[in-house]
Amino acid sequence: MKILVVGGGGREHAIIKAIKKNKSVEEIFALPGNGGIAHDATCVNIGAKDLDKIVEFAVSNKIDYAVVAPDDPLVLGLVDLLNEKGIPCFGPKKNAAIIEGSKAFSKDLMKKYNIPTAKYETFTDKESAIAYLEKQEMPIVIKADGLALGKGVIIAENLEDAKKAVISMMEDKVFGKSGDKVVIEEFLEGPEVSVLSFTDGNVVKPMISSMDHKRAHDFDKGLNTGGMGTIAPNPYYTEAVAKECMDKIFLPTINAMNKEGRTFKGCLYFGLMITKNGPKVIEYNCRFGDPETQVVLPLLESDLLTIMQATTNGTLKDTEVKFSDKSACCVVMASEGYPVSYEKGFKLDIPEEINDSVYVAGAKFNDKNELVTNGGRVLGATAIDTTLKGAIDKAYKLVDKIHFDNAFYRHDIGQRALKAEEK
Repeated sequence: MKILVVGGGGREHAIIKAIKKNKSVEEIFALPGNGGIAHDATCVNIGAKDLDKIVEFAVSNKIDYAVVAPDDPLVLGLVDLLNEKGIPCFGPKKNAAIIEGSKAFSKDLMKKYNIPTAKYETFTDKESAIAYLEKQEMPIVIKADGLALGKGVIIAENLEDAKKAVISMMEDKVFGKSGDKVVIEEFLEGPEVSVLSFTDGNVVKPMISSMDHKRAHDFDKGLNTGGMGTIAPNPYYTEAVAKECMDKIFLPTINAMNKEGRTFKGCLYFGLMITKNGPKVIEYNCRFGDPETQVVLPLLESDLLTIMQATTNGTLKDTEVKFSDKSACCVVMASEGYPVSYEKGFKLDIPEEINDSVYVAGAKFNDKNELVTNGGRVLGATAIDTTLKGAIDKAYKLVDKIHFDNAFYRHDIGQRALKAEEK
């Protein structure tokens, strides 16, 4: 089989490494991929949002199956275009990907079908949004409606910061058109849990739970990032919580999308908050999370490509989805200054013997054919062990073996989870 994976980050590297295990796979193309992914797939310099060129490449290279991993091409309708050419895909069609593409849509869906989430209001003009803020309790959450690379959410501690957030989104356009509409919602408290799930539109098979670390620096200080590390499983996601989520959130969401004529197939990501009143949805993503994928897929014992094809074909009910009972930890190494501004082009040294445990997000080959840094988040180092502490210790030992100038990373990935385990 010839496989096409759209995207070029650490998530895509993890997907490709997992797909490679299937013996029927002859070749994997990554569009655009990156310097690290080139170790495991043939990279082609076509951007993830260049839909016409992706379709043209897929047809001319007789691709048997495509995996559309990032949010942008899913929301833009790449799966629809590939399907029109007879190419089966992993990922939702455009009318289902809106569950991530519009926060207002997803909040309205939850309200309509009684899926637990934070109270909210949606605004299309700055004045109304600010007038609403003046009557609310702080802290409060302001979200740009559209896609914003995982950065379109601001938690404002006071009214002044809340107003600034609205102005920056709606007037200054810091997130472009994504901020034309904003969602303002109540601030929820409790531990966060990420649950990625396979679904064929009828059956939901959740993956192992995980805990992301969004802030740039230790002790959850600094700006929000795309994610500085993850652990799995998440100790707050107990069997009782899992059952409640399946009954009140996961299945109701899939059923709601079906009722709306927007059947969802692929990976549906549930960002959850375990509040004192039970689990509530913070957000949906229409694809694998990053860097959650880098701890979830290494624990998958079943064949990933077989599961993906089952979501496409509607046969997930009869397909094994089995995870290891071990723990995993991923530590992200980033460029100093991320997520604001950072330098690129530093030589990246990853010892050959740990290649299988490293998921490269931002790297390329320079004119000397050296692998150099080419992004804010450069890579994730993932380790597995029978205990969470063991996985964390092993992950940091991997980090010690990797070198590039200007590197920084958090030193406390998984510590909150370890404390939760002790309770």
